Amino acid sequence: MATSPAKENILKKIRQALSNPVPLPFPNSEGTQDLYKKEAEDDAIVFAEEFTKLQGKFAFCADEADLFFQLQELIKAKSWSNIFCKEDKLKPLLQNAGIQPYADLALCDVSITGCEYLVARTGTIVLSSAEQSGRTTSVYAPIHICIAYNRQLVYDIKDALQFLKEKYGQQFPSFISFASGPSRTADIEKTLVTGVHGPKEVYCFLVEA
Repeated sequence: MATSPAKENILKKIRQALSNPVPLPFPNSEGTQDLYKKEAEDDAIVFAEEFTKLQGKFAFCADEADLFFQLQELIKAKSWSNIFCKEDKLKPLLQNAGIQPYADLALCDVSITGCEYLVARTGTIVLSSAEQSGRTTSVYAPIHICIAYNRQLVYDIKDALQFLKEKYGQQFPSFISFASGPSRTADIEKTLVTGVHGPKEVYCFLVEA
């Protein structure tokens, strides 16, 4: 079947274009440079500011003893009794603070988890399915408390993703969650509502040690 003159003309132009590629007009815009420049302030300060802007509740702890004290005071003030936690690394910390983990996520008052990283620039908690808490613990309970350490702070999301790749390699988690404050939506009559499809309150305790 013969090629029509119009089609042959289009193909000729494509072949010419491919043989003489046009240089990129903006070579520095190909993702090789950081879009967001790192703040001069400490990452912990940046995270605290951004996290609280998103209605998250932040507490800085000088060490684990301070963490125990602040957790006890918060739980007492809120009258929480059913505290869910399934992470083996956190259970001893809670027990040292006089908190006996509750076994039923569906009936708990609050869930406590660790995290993969904290992203300072966006005030985001990074969680993954590879953690012992899995996918549901941080989103099913009405209130979520995250316990993190200074070493888990990174500045940007790309840093968190890079560290996750280095940490897990070929066993990369099937699910990564970026939680920025409590669940909220404005789908209902354009009115902002929190806690519709996730926790209505999110606390982050950042431990210096």
